[in-house]
Amino acid sequence: MFSRLRSDIQCILDRDPAARSSWEVVTCYPGLHALVLHRMAHWLWDRRMRWLGRFTSQFSRWLTGIEIHPGARIGDGVFIDHGMGVVIGETAEIGDGCTIYQGVTLGGTSLSKGAKRHPTLGRNVVVGAGAKVLGGFEVGDHAAIGSNAVVTKPVPPGATAVGIPARIIQAEDSARREAVASRLGFSAYGVTQSDDPVSQALKGLIDNASSQEHQIALLWQAIEHLADARRKGDCVPDEAARTECFEAEKLSQLVGK
Repeated sequence: MFSRLRSDIQCILDRDPAARSSWEVVTCYPGLHALVLHRMAHWLWDRRMRWLGRFTSQFSRWLTGIEIHPGARIGDGVFIDHGMGVVIGETAEIGDGCTIYQGVTLGGTSLSKGAKRHPTLGRNVVVGAGAKVLGGFEVGDHAAIGSNAVVTKPVPPGATAVGIPARIIQAEDSARREAVASRLGFSAYGVTQSDDPVSQALKGLIDNASSQEHQIALLWQAIEHLADARRKGDCVPDEAARTECFEAEKLSQLVGK
């Protein structure tokens, strides 16, 4: 028990720059208090002392502002930051290393008793402040859920869910756009990723430019291959582009800069 408590304290020290000492974490972090009391409530629940488990859960809610049903399963290294208003349902499962911010609801959409009504979070999932994850589906490992998002369908591993209702942003799509945008010297997602019209327009331009430069590179490869086959390599000028090149000035003209 004490080794698990030490692990909980250490994960808070690692993830919260405001935490200055173990004593401060033990005495001033309601997320830690809620997890310790939940383990007691869950132990009672598993041994069919259901009322006492619920009473312990209710006491924890009164003390910390965090409501965790005693039937919920929570892994190691989970950090509930601030935590006020967090609600975790009976059949919810939270994997190791998850981070949950204030106002999060892991809720159910079914009234069937005994059914899997609440979500399952994989390992190292981050759930932003105010997010609502509703239903008996899975959120994959290393996924992220944006603040105030309303998620009602599965989230693939490594993806991000944002908006109401939540839209899935694949990690590889975001990484590809960011790599192209970095050549312009700015981040396309500096403030918002999905809802700002200007951001949406820039994403469309970036996708189009990325596609065109890839096609141009393929054309040059085909030309060079034909030239080599016909032994006329001198027909291809030395200064011809043999790698993809992003023309920042033309894109700046398109967006009116």
